[in-house]
Amino acid sequence: MKTYPDRQSAITLLKKYNTDPFHIQHALTVSEVMRWFAKDLGYEEEEEFWATVGLLHDVDFGQYPEEHLQWAPKILAEVDASDEFVRAVVSHGYGICSDVEPVHEMEKVLFATDELTGLIASAALVRPSKSCQDMEYKSLNKKFKTRSFAAGCDRDIIQRGADQLGWTLQELMQKTLEAMKATEETIAEQVKALV
Repeated sequence: MKTYPDRQSAITLLKKYNTDPFHIQHALTVSEVMRWFAKDLGYEEEEEFWATVGLLHDVDFGQYPEEHLQWAPKILAEVDASDEFVRAVVSHGYGICSDVEPVHEMEKVLFATDELTGLIASAALVRPSKSCQDMEYKSLNKKFKTRSFAAGCDRDIIQRGADQLGWTLQELMQKTLEAMKATEETIAEQVKALV
């Protein structure tokens, strides 16, 4: 049984352990991107589950950055999250701070898009529009190849994510950019309401 918190409970939990506006915005971004992918990949009936996993994927990062994902199971127990939910959250750190390998397509999408959403958001901020609406794949790819740009975004993780999904890097980048374009307005409204 996939038990997971309702949206308000998830937001309350997120804000309890994360006070940095950047982390909250990242959580909202990943949540909406995961919702978009659920619909795009034919998992419409699971879109709320995907979105909530995205929202809480870094739930312990704000207070425990050096022990990221070690505290997540205990924190998620506060909202009676199912083992499946906890596993999905913890799997996005596979090979970095977790030994739980992404298996379900949703887990693989989370692993692949987590870092990439950060890169796209950074690329949008340096555009005159401050938006990804007018960003093209070619421009994003140039930023991806420029390792000094958004140096904190691990390109190897993004490539591994594409490989796990059986997608080309270009396909992953184009789909994630499309997801962020489609959800940018929603994310902005949510950030304004929460931060």
